[in-house]
Amino acid sequence: MSKRQLKLGAFFNVPGHHFASWRHPSTQPERTLDLDYFVELAKIAERGKFDTIFFADGFGQELEEYSPSGIKLDPIIIQSALAAVTKKIGLVATVTTSYNEPFQLARKFIGLDHLSKGRAAWNVVTSNSEREAPLFGRDKHLAHAERYERAEEFVDVVKKLWLSIDKDALVIDKESGRYLDLSKVQPVNHEGKWFKVRGTLDAPTSPQGHPVIVQAGSSEAGKELAARTADVVFTAWQTLEEAQAFYRDLKGRLAKYGRNPEELLIMPGVYITVAKTEEEAVAKRKELDQYIHPKAGLKYLSHFFGADLTRYHIDDPLPEHFDGEDKTNPRIRANIVRNIAKRENLKTIRELYEFIAGARGHREIVGTPEQIADQLQEWFEQGAADGFNVMAPTFPDGLNDIVDLVIPELQRRGLFRTEYEGTTLRENLGLKNPARTVIENVKG
Repeated sequence: MSKRQLKLGAFFNVPGHHFASWRHPSTQPERTLDLDYFVELAKIAERGKFDTIFFADGFGQELEEYSPSGIKLDPIIIQSALAAVTKKIGLVATVTTSYNEPFQLARKFIGLDHLSKGRAAWNVVTSNSEREAPLFGRDKHLAHAERYERAEEFVDVVKKLWLSIDKDALVIDKESGRYLDLSKVQPVNHEGKWFKVRGTLDAPTSPQGHPVIVQAGSSEAGKELAARTADVVFTAWQTLEEAQAFYRDLKGRLAKYGRNPEELLIMPGVYITVAKTEEEAVAKRKELDQYIHPKAGLKYLSHFFGADLTRYHIDDPLPEHFDGEDKTNPRIRANIVRNIAKRENLKTIRELYEFIAGARGHREIVGTPEQIADQLQEWFEQGAADGFNVMAPTFPDGLNDIVDLVIPELQRRGLFRTEYEGTTLRENLGLKNPARTVIENVKG
């Protein structure tokens, strides 16, 4: 039996995950709308044998004077272009269920899956910003519970559409003149609270069955959605104990949906600053904080809490109501940041925004390749993670550092692949191709 190995995603947030990275001399923020730039980064990630390139997304981000926030391209368009210049790496794009329709989304992702020969993945999210509603002609955003209820039905309909035409339905027999075997077509006939969909998709199932489903929510509703529908979960935790508790909780929910623990991979985010010496790594981390404009720092922290901090001075004490977890607040990331401030004894606004400037509530590791590998290995072997979604401080330099320093150390320990196992994303993640029997299970 082969040794269990880590799964690693390359989380692309250009020009870097540190929110002041655009001011660093090594980055090229003017190229973040340039396809050649993304091609260069994708080839670095594939050279490192990463499982996936992961893009987050959201609508309605406020445009800011001192930050590139809100300036970006549609990730599914980027991933479609990258499918042509990569061979093995998975392509994950984030698309919300709150402001899309199932047929529209299913069609785009099955197209990406075919063109990439089975390497597409959909990161399922529900929108949480009130600024999104007016962009789609709505006066009000859906409440948290309704968003997840809609998302659950949305995913069900998308999966039905993906499986509505079996790939073996394409006979394409020139001699007989027969193109399609209609017995292998299962039209969707769905009528639920949120959607009424009849018909089939116009493309068959893909080389990996259908795109991998990734999910990023960590609320109760998010965990239930993930347990029922997801192949991979992207989450954020700071400590081994928190990550272990989440891992046990989520894996423990699978049985009631007829699933086994190995059918769902849990990959927390991890922000990595690496250098050949610990001193050099610490210096690199601190250098980026020097580029944070005070107004950008206040805005950055405001986004986490959903509250305006811009009236404060950066060296003011943290407002009293931001101390400790708010158990009534479904904003999971806000609670993580509150707990960071308490655990790390951070007293001022500046101290907190500098502490989370790159990791944004995810785990942060600063050190040598050996130190970083030690910590990743601990979480992996102690039941806290099946892998990690890796966040580089800057692109391309920070990503190159991880590929050139951390990946070889993980490979040396036998914790990470030296070559891709297969050609599809499911093969490389160790996930099964959706069984043909699933087609019968999702009919109508």
